[in-house]
Amino acid sequence: MKLKVINIDGKKGNDIELSDKIFSIKPNAKMIQSLIEWQLNHFKPRTAKTKQRGEIKGSTAKIYAQKGTGGARHSSRKAPIFVGGGVAHGPKGANYKIKKINKKVRKLGLFHLLSQKYKTNLLFVVEDFKSEIKKTKEFNQFLEKNKLENSLIISDKDSKSKIIRSAKNIPNLKIIDQEGANAYDILKYKNIVFTTSSIKSFQERVSKWKNLII
Repeated sequence: MKLKVINIDGKKGNDIELSDKIFSIKPNAKMIQSLIEWQLNHFKPRTAKTKQRGEIKGSTAKIYAQKGTGGARHSSRKAPIFVGGGVAHGPKGANYKIKKINKKVRKLGLFHLLSQKYKTNLLFVVEDFKSEIKKTKEFNQFLEKNKLENSLIISDKDSKSKIIRSAKNIPNLKIIDQEGANAYDILKYKNIVFTTSSIKSFQERVSKWKNLII
């Protein structure tokens, strides 16, 4: 299967070969959902943590006699009602259930998402950027001309260095290296844009993944 490469001036150039095993899979909605849930789950760094009464250091001895003091009965200074005691029902940090997913599913899910983008004509390949685009206006015009607003650009490192400055203030646009291609970003952005070098590197890299049943 092939895809037309878009030139910098917006014209369609030569065809580029795409792997059927990556871009021509029937999308599996359940697999994609599981992958997105797994990735979102790992975006939650629940770091807030308070000590409960069992985690407070100190003596476990009863603070005074049960009866005869005239005061309320208490057993420990670690109780939440005392200053310096534990916190009742406070945040418990990273002590939450982490959704697990098989590595094969994580890798295959990426192929399913890319196949979905290809079948809906939302996958594009542009020529490598040979010269630096310094102005945001100039890069924005390139995106508008090719209808590439709301895009995830999966770029090679050389092209990224030439457009990152002009692209950083454009809303609904993200630029990542091909090694960082992930399910959440591919699903979040409407268009997926590779450069010619990045799509070749990406296909070469993922073709080495073993034991994938497609």
